[in-house]
Amino acid sequence: MTTTTTPELSLAPAPTSALSLSRTTATAARVLRQLRHDPRTIAMMILIPCLMLLLLRYVFDGSPRTFDNIGASLLGIFPLITMFLVTSIATLRERTSGTLERLLAMPLGKGDLIAGYALAFGTLAIIQSALATGLAVWFLGLDVIGSPWLLLLVALLDALLGTALGLFVSAFAASEFQAVQFMPAVIFPQLLLCGLFTPRDNMHPVLKTISDFLPMSYAVDGMNEVLRHTDMTATFVRDALIVAGCALLVLGLGAATLRRRTE
Repeated sequence: MTTTTTPELSLAPAPTSALSLSRTTATAARVLRQLRHDPRTIAMMILIPCLMLLLLRYVFDGSPRTFDNIGASLLGIFPLITMFLVTSIATLRERTSGTLERLLAMPLGKGDLIAGYALAFGTLAIIQSALATGLAVWFLGLDVIGSPWLLLLVALLDALLGTALGLFVSAFAASEFQAVQFMPAVIFPQLLLCGLFTPRDNMHPVLKTISDFLPMSYAVDGMNEVLRHTDMTATFVRDALIVAGCALLVLGLGAATLRRRTE
């Protein structure tokens, strides 16, 4: 007598292509719908950089030249830090609640998920960067020799880099508190070595070499190029491409290290 065995049904999600425009935009739309019901998060992402720039301007009220020297750099740094914090916490919250596990059980690849998050937060980054740049240049009187549109471009790239870094580090945190703890490890060293407090050429050679590998250094350099030159320079193009390339690289790493759930 011959017996037949029935193959077991696999509950694993069906394989998906690397990226799908429809799945990515659907993910982005879902994230934006969720953020719409969280006005505090939206306010933090959009208004905090503007408030920090406003505070900084009047801290140096008696020395407006100082604001001109560091305001452009901080115009890129503030969005990066804000987007890093919000993105890392929001992504971790979805994983700890089991939302990511349910999403990845559907025909949705990790690349689609990361790209969707980047698109959603990138949309808010555009608004954030536009408001901060407009406030600094046309209201606070930031003296910029180059085009304010180039300032906006670098600010946007910095915000996208912060989004990418937040998505990446969220994979290694088990709680929202741990996500915040990554800030001293990921952001603070870049803040100290980016050239904001002293030119990078004046640093110890070892620190100067380390700063050459940190994306925030090129974000600050790009802002300074706009501050000092009327036209788009080759150095500015190089800096912008490096920041954009780092953002794409970190997004790829985020997709590779994304976990379904935090135990």
